[in-house]
Amino acid sequence: MLSQKVALVTGGSRGIGASIVSKLVDDGFAIAVNYSSNSVAADALVEELNFNGVKACAIKCNVADPKAVKQMFDTVESKFGSIDVLINNAGVMQLATLADSADELFDTQVSINLKGTFNTLREAANRLNDGGSIVNLSTSVVGLKLETYGVYAATKAAIESLTGILSKELRGRSITVNAVAPGPTATDLFLTGKSPELVEKMSKMNPLERLGTPEDIANVVAFLVSPDGSWINGQVLRANGGMV
Repeated sequence: MLSQKVALVTGGSRGIGASIVSKLVDDGFAIAVNYSSNSVAADALVEELNFNGVKACAIKCNVADPKAVKQMFDTVESKFGSIDVLINNAGVMQLATLADSADELFDTQVSINLKGTFNTLREAANRLNDGGSIVNLSTSVVGLKLETYGVYAATKAAIESLTGILSKELRGRSITVNAVAPGPTATDLFLTGKSPELVEKMSKMNPLERLGTPEDIANVVAFLVSPDGSWINGQVLRANGGMV
């Protein structure tokens, strides 16, 4: 009998991350749920999974800290033996025009979105099981180029470049590395600070005329890490209802 596969999901306690966790659990994975500061949501999610017989744990880690990321991988390996799948979902979004972007806005998004992803990719490149999968979360704003999203989109564009390059650097290990680029999705990250009128406008920008759901994105991620997605490698899948 094959051993159970293990997935590490960063930012896995809420929103798209929690939906990814739920979908991977349905597909039979043991799960490590990473969170950055607030343990309430992560602990509640893991408690529910454990109650239902799922092997799961919550791990606090600021992905911007390389030492903490190494310790997170150590913890997952100590609990589950090894790691097969890494989902890089942790991120922050702070919007402003370039003219009004403060240094703190720039530094925070670069440290968490870009360096955080780099830190986990570096560990995964050295520690992930052969035959595994990595999925990085990007954004369809890289294609849309909407005003005020400049710094956020720039960090995600860099992540898309890392995705393609790492897929080639892992040649010979049968590890796929892809990115999923959601469009506007009904999460707190997207909805916070937006007027109902703006949300409605953005929901109509794609031909399907609705916001994405966290489950829409989770389904794409789960496909990429499943055997059905094993021939897709080094790609960016825009999951946005046809917006761009």
